[in-house]
This record gives sequence, C-alpha cells and structure tokens, in this order.
Amino acid sequence: MASQYSIESEQVSAASPARRPILTVLHQAHSSPGRVGQALLARGYTLDIRRPPLGDPLPETTEEHDGVVIFGGPMSANDPDEFVKREIDFINVPLKEGTPFLGICLGGQMLAKTIGGSVGPHPEGQVEIGYYDIAATPSGRALMEWPGKVYQWHREGFRTPRGTDILASGEHYEEQAFRVGETAYGIQFHPELTLAMMHRWTTRAYERFKLPGACQRGDHFRGRAVYDGPVRAWLSDFMDLWLASDRRRDVVNPPAQKVA
Repeated sequence: MASQYSIESEQVSAASPARRPILTVLHQAHSSPGRVGQALLARGYTLDIRRPPLGDPLPETTEEHDGVVIFGGPMSANDPDEFVKREIDFINVPLKEGTPFLGICLGGQMLAKTIGGSVGPHPEGQVEIGYYDIAATPSGRALMEWPGKVYQWHREGFRTPRGTDILASGEHYEEQAFRVGETAYGIQFHPELTLAMMHRWTTRAYERFKLPGACQRGDHFRGRAVYDGPVRAWLSDFMDLWLASDRRRDVVNPPAQKVA
C-alpha cells in the first residue's frame, strides 16, 4: 500500500502528471528516503512507499512506475525471512522490464544476489561506519565525476559475478558501486543521508561504534562538514543519469531542475 512522504523542512515542486511514481522500498517504520526522496520530489515525481517487513506487497510489474529504489536496513540479504526472499526475486521484474532500479546498501546487496553474486562480512570483521574513501573505476569515470569519500553504514558487502560493470571500489570492501545493463545500479554507501538521519543513526545505533574499523560519533559530523558537498553534487548528477536510463519511455521528459 502506498504512503505519503513528507520532506523534512523542505519545499518541493508539484508532481508532473506525465510522470509515474517511483516505487520506494523501505525496511523500518521510521525509515526515510532522505535526500534521494527530496531529489525525486524536486524533479516532479511522487513516491509510492512500500515497507515489505510491515506487510506491504510489491507489484507484479513496474509498468506503473518510473523507477524503483530499494533502501538499506538492519537486516541481511542472507536472512531467511520471506520478505527478504521476495524482494530479491522482485528485482528481476525491473531488470526484465527495463525500469530504472537503484539499490542502496541492503538494496545493492539484494541486487548483487539477484544477478548471482554473494553478500557477506569482511574476513577480518572490518565494518564501514562513517566516511571512507572510494575510487571510481575507468567505467565509473566514463559515466560521471565521483566523490572521494562517502558515508557508509554496513557490516556486510557484495561481490558481483565476473563481468559485472564495477563503477567504484574501496579499500576494505572492494566493490562499492556497480551497474547491471544500462538501467540498474547498486551502491554500498548512503548518499540519501540527511543531517537529521545522521543524528538518528548515530544515537540509536551507538553500540556499533565498538565494531572494528567504525568511526566514532564525532568523526561522523566532522566528516560531514568536509565531505558532504561533493556527495550532494554527485547525487544530483547521478539522479539525472539514472532517471534518463529508462528504456521504456515513449516521449522524453523535459530536463528537470537540479536540487541545489
């Protein structure tokens, strides 16, 4: 069942009647699509929010949607829960139909599993919680400019099958971003993070700062002051690239105004 999304202290333009909603998959009652949701609303889209762990169904087709975004969550893509299996299976639908798909953190790990990859922890228990370096591959640089540091919050990473188009890599978790065909992307990091979300995550999950390699709470906020600008710029450019990848369009939508 769809739900209405309200942006935190942001004004957005009205949805264009020519544009279909973006299917937005969240995994907790209090989860927010954050800056990704803001960017989509600012470009004239509405958000069809579903929370499968709370019983919301996923559609049998994406014909009524202009894109699909699956966000992160505290569960693992390896968990035996039925909703996890359904989401992984569901990803085949946008892949088959050519609908733009974006998987963020858990969503990216689910995409990796859908195409025959694997998900698991670092062999030495290393986590990424805070800001960490990434580097664009030649394929990634050919698409766009990438930030040097991004915000992470994960204990597992993905490994995609040989031949996957890897777009960015990291030191501790080698694969950080990848593309499947021309319309589906998986990323390990969190460009959707707002300042309010950072406060919530670092407060409610403070015990994770004890894990190997985790940055301490103050480092998160100091890092945001330095690294958030390039991440914001990347997200704005990426959203335009991703939305333009829709291979089903009969007409080309006019260029959207970028989020400042």
